[in-house]
Parts: sequence; C-alpha cells; structure tokens
Amino acid sequence: MKPFLIQQLERYALRLTELDFLLSREDIMADMTQFLKLSREHADVSAVASRFARFQQRSADLTAAQAMLEDADLQALAEEEMSSATAELQTLEAELQRMLLPKDPDDARPAFVEIRAGTGGDESALFAADLLRMYMRFAESSGWKCEIVSESMSELGGYKEVVVRIEGEQVYGALKFESGGHRVQRVPATETQGRIHTSACTVAVLAEPDEAEAIKINPSDLRIDTFRASGAGGQHINKTDSAVRITHLPTGIVAECQDGRSQHSNKAQALKVLTARIQEKDRSERAAKDAAERKSLIGSGDRSDRIRTYNFPQGRLTDHRINLTLYKLLTIMEGDLQDVIHALQSYEAAQQLAALEIGATA
Repeated sequence: MKPFLIQQLERYALRLTELDFLLSREDIMADMTQFLKLSREHADVSAVASRFARFQQRSADLTAAQAMLEDADLQALAEEEMSSATAELQTLEAELQRMLLPKDPDDARPAFVEIRAGTGGDESALFAADLLRMYMRFAESSGWKCEIVSESMSELGGYKEVVVRIEGEQVYGALKFESGGHRVQRVPATETQGRIHTSACTVAVLAEPDEAEAIKINPSDLRIDTFRASGAGGQHINKTDSAVRITHLPTGIVAECQDGRSQHSNKAQALKVLTARIQEKDRSERAAKDAAERKSLIGSGDRSDRIRTYNFPQGRLTDHRINLTLYKLLTIMEGDLQDVIHALQSYEAAQQLAALEIGATA
C-alpha cells in the first residue's frame, strides 16, 4: 500500500482513540446534539480503523510466512499462508482505498431526472421518451420507485420535456453522471428515405433536497400559478386547475407539477423540484469555480456538455468523458446501465484517489 494511504489510515486510528475518550465524557453525553454527531463520526471512523487493523494483522502474517520459507518442513504451509494473506491484503487495500475517498452526502438521496428534447424536432422528442424508458427500466431492476412529476408530450408520443422522481438506495450517487447532452444517431421512424439522422436531448439529474438542510426560499420571491393539467390523467385531472407552476422570481427558475390529483400535493412536489434546481444552480456555480483551478475529467455535468452518443446502426454506445465504448446498445436501452455507471464511478474514484495523493505530498 502506498505510504500516503498508510498515513491517512494511521490518522483514523488516532482519531478513533480521541472519539472513544470524548464519548466517555459526561458533558458530551449530556449534549445530545454533540453526542449524536460524534457517535456518527465514531461509526464511520471505527469501520475504517477496524479494516486497517485487519490489514496490519495480515501484513504481519505475510511477513511471518515469508520467514518460514527457510524451514523446509514448513515450506508448504508457508506458501499456503502467503497465498491466502496476499489475496486478502489485495481485497483489504481496495476496500480501504474506497473508504478513504471523499463522500458526497447527496449520493444517498432520491433524485429528479429531467429530460428535454433538443435539436432534432420530433425525433428528439421520441429519443427523450426512449431515455425515460431506459432510466425507468434501470430503476425497476435496481428496486427503486419512479414517479413522473411533470410531462409535456409531443404529437408523435415523445416528450418535449419530462421530469421523473426516483427514490431508492444510492439513487443520486448512481445517476449523477447522467447529466449532460445525449446524442442519438439512427434512422427515425418518420424518415422515408432510410437516412441516418442525428438529434439530441439534455438530461439533468438533481438531488432531492434534504428538508432539514435545504436552502430557505422567501415566499415573497415566488409566483405560483395554477392551470389545467395536459396529457394523461383521466377526466378528473383535465377538468380541474390542479396543476401548479412555481417561478422563483430572483433567478427565473421555474418548476411545475401536474401528476398528482390535488393542487396541494402538486404544489409540494413542484416546490421540491424548484428547490432542487436552485441548489443545483449553486452547485454548478461552485463546480465552475473549482474547475478553473482543477479540471474535472468526468465533466461538470453541465447540460450543454455532450457526454454520450447512442449509435443505433452500429449498436454502439460511447461515453466521451472516459472514452468508454460498448457494443450492446439495445440491452442498454432496455435499462442495462450497470457497466456504464460502474465505469464512471470507478473513474471518479481513481481521480479522487489521485487528488488525495497529490494533497498528501503537497
């Protein structure tokens, strides 16, 4: 294991000793807020420290087994122990590297996935519907729940714009790299000459705000409009002004919801989407400032970035940020996104690890 990682892990061991002492103090135990905060940190630090202790033990076992090689009677036993220790040490090192990486507190949160048709007219809207289906199939296979918040359908059955809320384990952490421009190359259903067209959609993935930590919006900064919902929903939803559109006047950011049957539920959901969009704007602005100092190789997630191409004639998906090409486009469009998502997560982890090493040696 690299020396800078050993140094980081040794700090965890020291911090665990400090936390054990702090949590034994009466004044800390009497302050429930501080006690819970330190208890959460103790759980995280303890997990890392225990794996590091196991790593140190197996390192000692490997050293002892190597010394046993000099004894001919113990050579077979030594080789067996060396093989076992080496294999476990490799696994432990990979685990510890992942545990040391900075954690995005939003990764565990539900997410809003916004898909908008771009260049390409009706074909772009049809591709937006294909992307929605892909994400919903992936969500279903992951055991997540989906709920369409708002939709604006095209004449041919596609989507000019659609927003879906996805809830489940580590939703935002899995989908956050989907933000950006998605380009499709294929023969549209409306094409009579068999020519390949190129069109595009934009995707934005927003973490649903934690109500306890969400930014506070001044009610006087909001304009709330109600209107009759369009699209699917039955007779009732089309006869009442149940749909809600909320505009944040200082930024001009707009969110609407028309999926629910009551104006109250639609207003609550639209406010969540609006808050998520405002927080994403703040996040993007901070990321832009950081990118000026340190280029992000995965990309900022800006909707204008072209991140991926779906080439149907060749059955090929290419993610341009990490030069990943997969020739299984049809299964990916059916929701088989695991290989793409894992590749992006692994790349991010490698970049974070490299940044940790640079920071440790600076």
